[in-house]
Amino acid sequence: MKGSTHRRCYCRDPKTGKPLGKSCPKLASRKHGSYSIRQELPPREEGSRRSFSRAGYESLKAAQADLDHVRALLGLADADDPEGVALIAAMLEEVGAEKTPLPDVEETRRRLKSGQDLIGRLTVGEWLDQWLAAKRIRKSGVSRYETDIRIHLKPRIGHLRIDRLRVSHLSEMFTAIAEANTVILDENAQRQALIDELATVPWKGAENRARRKIMREALDSMPPFRRVTGAATRQRIRGTLRAALNDAIAQQIITFNPAAHVELDPIRKPKALVWTDERVAKWRESGEKPSSVMVWTPKQTGAFLDHVADDRLYAMWHLIAFRGLRRGEACGQPWSETDLANHTLTVTTQLVQDGWEVETSDPKTDSGFRVVALDDDTVGVLERHRKQQEADRAAWDSAWVETGHVFTQEDGSWLHPGKVTDYFERLVASSGLPPIRLHDLRHGAATLMLAAGVDVTVVSDTLGHSDTRITRDIYQSVFPEVAKDAAEATAKLVPLQRKTEAEEARKAAKKAKDKAKAEARAERKGKRKKLKK
Repeated sequence: MKGSTHRRCYCRDPKTGKPLGKSCPKLASRKHGSYSIRQELPPREEGSRRSFSRAGYESLKAAQADLDHVRALLGLADADDPEGVALIAAMLEEVGAEKTPLPDVEETRRRLKSGQDLIGRLTVGEWLDQWLAAKRIRKSGVSRYETDIRIHLKPRIGHLRIDRLRVSHLSEMFTAIAEANTVILDENAQRQALIDELATVPWKGAENRARRKIMREALDSMPPFRRVTGAATRQRIRGTLRAALNDAIAQQIITFNPAAHVELDPIRKPKALVWTDERVAKWRESGEKPSSVMVWTPKQTGAFLDHVADDRLYAMWHLIAFRGLRRGEACGQPWSETDLANHTLTVTTQLVQDGWEVETSDPKTDSGFRVVALDDDTVGVLERHRKQQEADRAAWDSAWVETGHVFTQEDGSWLHPGKVTDYFERLVASSGLPPIRLHDLRHGAATLMLAAGVDVTVVSDTLGHSDTRITRDIYQSVFPEVAKDAAEATAKLVPLQRKTEAEEARKAAKKAKDKAKAEARAERKGKRKKLKK
């Protein structure tokens, strides 16, 4: 197809005002005017002609380079590929009309082969919407992705072209989130300070009422209390973006995932701590928990189970405390997967929350599908629970809701996981024991097993962890008395020849005591001899 370069200027005849064009006398100078290119393009479907034109080049060399670039792009589609030819022509026509840079030849070749948009105008926001719509995971997972996309990703980077997204863009995004956290904390502090001040103003008196009115109006004008975006949430936001961009790579939309390379502050996971007597005393004094993850001692766990012995859901508390089921797993455990005769139950499903709605779902991970061994006492507890459930079924008669679950509401319907958590917290408060979360009861089961000498692999399998490293990372703490016994047992394994100061002191004291006894015996013996004489 025809293509050419030419030089022109924009000088006009001073008399007529018309462009001089090629008759301009200054065109003899190479520095006068600028170069333009024009390349004929394949005709449109209806047969009309079209071309690519661009002006403003300072040199013939620059103009010729772009003309060669256009011809290289036209050469990407084979002559026997009319669809490819039409796509390349449409792309060049649009690039010429909008005066955007010519696309890279190799990138265009890749896009053409993979059937992608040649212009590359897909934005991050558009891709995230497409990606989320195609996800086929449980509803709660989609909701988490949707929240990250709606609140953080689309407002901050949604306008950027996905193929031009860089690590620097993401670093700027997370820096902006951190700065927003500072603003939120400051606004929350101001709001709380005004609330505290308002509480000190008396209700009676015209002056006080007027002051209270002004303070309430100021309070209404302030932003509401908001939560900051913590380190764990920032990691989750990056995880959402990374997953979306990985799928974009799989579909050959992009070749690089910047979310895999942006650096964030590490998450410091809280370690499980045991409620020792010292920690309990400090908590009763200050009301502060030493860690967000606290574990009861065996004695405290026993005290709680005794406290709730008559509770309708006692069997569930017992099962979580000894076998470490997750909340959703316990709520969704069916009788059909609970084999009391063989002392096992199989975790195959769970109840999960999406907002406040509840839905049934597969276990959290592949490792969540597991067989859990049951001890004799737990089997007895579950047998008594089943008898009570059968009595409840008979009492409710036709109003009974048959779900097949081991643990249900009074009428047999599903337990709401959120309500179970609230109920557990009330039971803990009424027991007078130091506070733990329902999930910490599961942590306690793990710590009990480790303290009993159960191999960490067995503990990991019982809990449904995908790796024993997770088990070791979370449950580094053990009960103090067990730790002391382990320390003593370890120390006795190493034979030592040295004598400590304490050992020397004990031997010296024993020697002095033995000497005193010998002298006393000698003295008594001497007295007896004198009496005989």
